[in-house]
Amino acid sequence: MKTRDDNDNLEMRSRHQLIFDDSRNMSSVSDASIDLVVTSPPYPMIAMWDAAFAAMNPDIADALSAAQGAQAFELMHRELDRVWQECVRALKPGGIMCINVGDAVRTVAGEFQMYANHARVINSLHRLGLAQLPDILWRKPTNAPNKFMGSGMLPVGAYVTYEHEYILIFRKGQRRDFDSKDDKHKRRMSAFFWEERNKWFSDIWDDVTGSTQALIDRSARQRSAAFPFEIAYRLICMHSIYGDTVLDPFCGTGTTMTAAIAAARSSIGIEIDEGLRATITASVDGAVALGANRVRTRLCEHEKFVAAGRLMKYRNAYHGFSVVTSQETDLVLLAPYNRTQLTADVWQVEHEPLAS
Repeated sequence: MKTRDDNDNLEMRSRHQLIFDDSRNMSSVSDASIDLVVTSPPYPMIAMWDAAFAAMNPDIADALSAAQGAQAFELMHRELDRVWQECVRALKPGGIMCINVGDAVRTVAGEFQMYANHARVINSLHRLGLAQLPDILWRKPTNAPNKFMGSGMLPVGAYVTYEHEYILIFRKGQRRDFDSKDDKHKRRMSAFFWEERNKWFSDIWDDVTGSTQALIDRSARQRSAAFPFEIAYRLICMHSIYGDTVLDPFCGTGTTMTAAIAAARSSIGIEIDEGLRATITASVDGAVALGANRVRTRLCEHEKFVAAGRLMKYRNAYHGFSVVTSQETDLVLLAPYNRTQLTADVWQVEHEPLAS
């Protein structure tokens, strides 16, 4: 088994920057500097975000007051369109964009209907020239006895229970090239396990709940578009390599930044609400322990998979355990172990191979 001293070249540093700004104009983020966007925006036509959208455009408040649901829906999305345009500008060629968004159900002027946020976002990104990749349905199980909408058992007046959100995935241009020797090496190090691939690349995620979001306090969650750590972590592992930079234009409580720390990627979080600074800082402060635990869980889960007796003919070069495919032989599980605050809103994190 290799030791840390024998593998100093496998250690990495990542950089994480929090920027308080309006993501409709991310002038602080350079063109073609981002490898991956992972975000969950405020959802149009969900009442808790009405005020946030109205602050972006007063016409939205007027449309809501006049009970013009369709007009308010479109105006809200036009503000999001400006953010998506900035994200596309910042993405490198071949970069991936992942958006977790839910549709809305709402009664306006006595009329109940659904507002398809995911469809409107898809149309926007198509207009911006991105290629859509297969999406994921995040199913959020609930046992609430009053979850059914409408008139119960009577036909025509009852409505389908809505318990899923979309994870939309897009690519800028052609598939990313890994031309340099360093990129090829990092890509192989960043591999995921065969059994993880089978779970993560399923089109339905029904094993992720909000309970994984341990770093987020309840009051902050009510003011942000927070989504579970596990969703951000999986997407980052799936669509980037060690050392890449991940952008979240709706940083919220810092979930994407925390997941990037866990996954040994750098990150930039843009947030308009400076009142969330303490919550985001707390998330970053706790990310080393949370990230190391998540990486350790990956190792334990793989060891259980190996112990189950599946025939494996390959062996991982660093950790020494058996793996299913040759693409896993150079996989290295990097875990965060030290965080340094460089400025008020910039952190550096050191990562090392997890001892197996």
